Amino acid sequence: MSTASPWPLAAEAVAARGGASVDAMLAIVGELASDQYLGRGIGTPGGKAAAVWLAGQLRDLGAAVALDQFEAGGVKELLATPVLTVGRRQLVHRRDFAEQLSSARLAPTSGPLVSADADSWRGGWIAVAAADAHAVARAEAEQAAGLLVARGVDEAGWMPKMIAGPAMGKVAIVSVRADLHAELAHTAGETVTGSVPMRTITATGTNVYGVFAEPLPGHISVLLTAHFDGVGDDPQQRHPAAADNASGVAVVLEAARLVSARLPVGAGLAVALLDGEEVGARGSAHHAPQVAPSTYVINVDGAAQLGDAAAVEAGGPAEPLLAAVDQAGRRTGVPLRAGSMASDNRRYAAAGLAAIGIGMGMGMPGYQTPAETPDRVEARTLLAATDLVTATVDHLVKNSAQLGETP
Repeated sequence: MSTASPWPLAAEAVAARGGASVDAMLAIVGELASDQYLGRGIGTPGGKAAAVWLAGQLRDLGAAVALDQFEAGGVKELLATPVLTVGRRQLVHRRDFAEQLSSARLAPTSGPLVSADADSWRGGWIAVAAADAHAVARAEAEQAAGLLVARGVDEAGWMPKMIAGPAMGKVAIVSVRADLHAELAHTAGETVTGSVPMRTITATGTNVYGVFAEPLPGHISVLLTAHFDGVGDDPQQRHPAAADNASGVAVVLEAARLVSARLPVGAGLAVALLDGEEVGARGSAHHAPQVAPSTYVINVDGAAQLGDAAAVEAGGPAEPLLAAVDQAGRRTGVPLRAGSMASDNRRYAAAGLAAIGIGMGMGMPGYQTPAETPDRVEARTLLAATDLVTATVDHLVKNSAQLGETP
C-alpha cells in the first residue's frame, strides 16, 4: 500500500486537482442524516424514503435507474425504549445498558438482584459472567427474571446499536456497562426492573441501481457501491448514520458524476446503492449474482475521518484492481493500508468478482449511536475518498489494454 505523502499535503492536492464538490457531498450527508429518514433502517419508512431520494439523485446525474427489492429475515426491532432500573437509579439506554440480541422479549419485570452463586435464581435478576448455555439453561429452569451481562462502551461512552445477530431466546438478557456490571455482581438485594421490548421481523430492503454506460464487448466495466442503510432510530433516540454510511454514499455519487463525464466510449460504469448492510450485507448478497463476471467493484464504507490512512481490503481476482488503487494512492497522496473491511465488498468477492473495500474512519467513536452526526464527517476526507476512487477508475481505464481489454 502507498504511503506517498503526508495527509495535510494530500488534502490540498485533492482540493486543487480533483474537481469534486465538497458542498454537494456535505449536502448529501446532511440530507440522509436528517430527521425524515429515521436512521434509514432496512424496511422502515425512512429507509424506503431514502431509496426513493437516492434514485432521484442518480437520475439527475444522468443514470438509468432501477429499484430492486429483497427480503431480509432476522432483523431485530425495538417496539419501545428498554428499561433498566436498580433501586432508585434509572439507567440510561445505550449509555449504561442495552438490549442483548439473544434476549427473550420481556415486559417490565421486577425482581431482586441475586448473586450468581446463590442457591436459587428464582424471580431474580442475575449478574453473570456470561450468558452461556449453562447460565441460560439455569435461568430458564429456575424462572429467573433475567440475566445481566457485561459489555464495554466505545471511546465516546456509547454502546453501539446492532440489529442483526443470534436468534432471540427464552430468557431475558440485558447488557450492562462493564464497570456497573462489576458493581452489581457484588451487590445483592436491590430491586431491579427491566424490559426488553424487542421482536424479530422480516424486512423488505431496496437496492438502488444506476447505469451510466453499458460496456461494449471486450471493454472494461466498473461498479461503484456503498450501502445507504443505517441501524435505524430507536423509539426515543435519533441515529443519524452520517458517517456509516451517508459519507460513503456521498463519495460514490460524486465519483460517479466525475467519472461519467470523462468515461471513454465503450467503457461501462454503474452504481449500486445498497440496503441491508447492517443486517449482514443482505443487499449486496442479493445483487452480486446479477453482476457480470468481468466487472471491477469498488465499495466505499465510511468516508468520515481519514486519520493515518484509508483501509483497503481486496477480494476475488482483484490483483489489477489492487494495483490500480495503490497507484491511485500514490498519485493523489492519500495514504493507504491493508485493513479489514467487513462490508459489501466481501459479498461481491465471494461471487467471484474483483472487489475492493475502502474505508476512512470505520469504527470511530460514536459509530451506530446518536453521536454519529453530520458534523463528524470531515470535508477533506470526503474529498480524499472521492479523489482516490476516481483516480482508481482512471487507472483501470487507462491500463485496460494491459488487462486484456479494449481501452
